[in-house]
This record gives sequence, C-alpha cells and structure tokens, in this order.
Amino acid sequence: MTFLDSAIFLAGKFIGALLLPPLSLLLLAVVGVVAVRHRPMLGRWLIGLSLGAFWLLATPLVANRLAALVEVPCAPVKAGEAEAIVILGGGMRRRSPEYGGGATLKPAPLERVRYAAWVYRETGAPMLVSGGSPEGWEDEACLMRVTLEKEFGVPVTWVEDQSRTTRENAEFSARLLKNAGIQRIYLVSHAWHLHRAIFEFEQQGLTVIPAGTACESVQLFDWPDIVPDQQALEISRNTFHELVGLVWYRLIHLFI
Repeated sequence: MTFLDSAIFLAGKFIGALLLPPLSLLLLAVVGVVAVRHRPMLGRWLIGLSLGAFWLLATPLVANRLAALVEVPCAPVKAGEAEAIVILGGGMRRRSPEYGGGATLKPAPLERVRYAAWVYRETGAPMLVSGGSPEGWEDEACLMRVTLEKEFGVPVTWVEDQSRTTRENAEFSARLLKNAGIQRIYLVSHAWHLHRAIFEFEQQGLTVIPAGTACESVQLFDWPDIVPDQQALEISRNTFHELVGLVWYRLIHLFI
C-alpha cells in the first residue's frame, strides 16, 4: 500500500466518524449544551434537534424510507449474464469463544456469503471473495472462503485478501479477474452498498450485474415501526454512510 492509499483510508474513516450518526448527533447535542449558557434559545434548539433526529433515524418507518435513497433493487440473477461472482466483505469478530476463540464473520458478511452461495447455485459461475484486514487481524477473504467451502459447500476460485476499502476491493479484484480473462461479474453485497461498489468496479473497466441482498426499503409498514430500535438506527447510519461515501469516492477520482 502506498502512503497516499493509507492517507485516503484514514481520512475517510475520520470524516465518516464525524459525519455519521450517532456521533454527529451527540456532538450536536454537546454544542447545544455548551451554547445554552450564552445563547439559551439556540442551545435548546440544537439539543432538541439532535434528540428529535436521533428518535426519527432510529424508527423503522424513517430508516426504511431513507434506505430507498441508496439501495439498488434486489432481484434474482440469471445464469449466463456474467462470468464470475464477486462477494465483498463487511466485517468480522476478532474473537469468538464459541468457535474456539478465533475470528468469525459478522452478520452482514454472513448475509452476503449466504446470498453468494445462492447465486453460485443459480449460475454456476466461479467465485471471488474480496476483503483484507484493515485492523491487522485475520484476512476477511480467508474467512469467507472457509465459510463458503465448509459450511455452504461452494468452491472459491480466487481470494483477494489485501483490500481495506470498497475502492481497493475493486482495484485488487479487477487485477485477478482480468488476468483470468473475465470482464463481466455478478457483484454480491448489501443493496445499500452496491451503488458505490458498482461505481468502483466499473471504474476498473468491468461490467457489473448487481446481486444485492437485504433490501430494507421494500419492507411493509407495521405500527411498531414508529418505535425506535437499534436495527433501524443502523439502517439509517448505513444510508448516510453510503451518501457520504459516494461523494467522497467521486472526489477521490476527481482529484487523484
């Protein structure tokens, strides 16, 4: 990795941490508390805004509708549309006592792995797993390969285990695929992540067939959806993460 790649990675993490909920809302509340002493009305308004936004973003009613801003529609793939399947990592647990103390995939990448196995059985296309170790732990791609092969019975042809970001997923995976003469891929990830991922893979000259999973925007309304919960807040955060990421990645391509 070059110094520039590392700088972009760290800058993206820092900017994301500041702009995304819940930290951005907590910081807004802190500013409000400080402002109350000198500007009482402004301070109370900022505190109320942060609490109100926190409540709304944590309700499934709002979160699922926000998700529609970034999600690529989920639809079954068809055999013959592409030559390979690419599945993107999404995080892992470093220590899992129930698995003997080693690392294991988090729920999000497990959803992707499960859907990738389904796509494989529908298409028969060879599989590439992509994901490095941003924190210096075990490579996520290796965990995905083990999970696919041992738990789902799906062979993995290529392992890309150096990437730390979606941008690097695309760059490093494209090298492996082009060396194998592959130009068209099924790209497996969460529906909320695919706009940015498709953009990056197309920048590498690949033709992408979206293979999105876990669409939240299609969920039917139910009255409990007005009650805040942790999962809804995560959906809202993912939406803002992608909106910020889309702008950030386009700035990277514009200036670098």
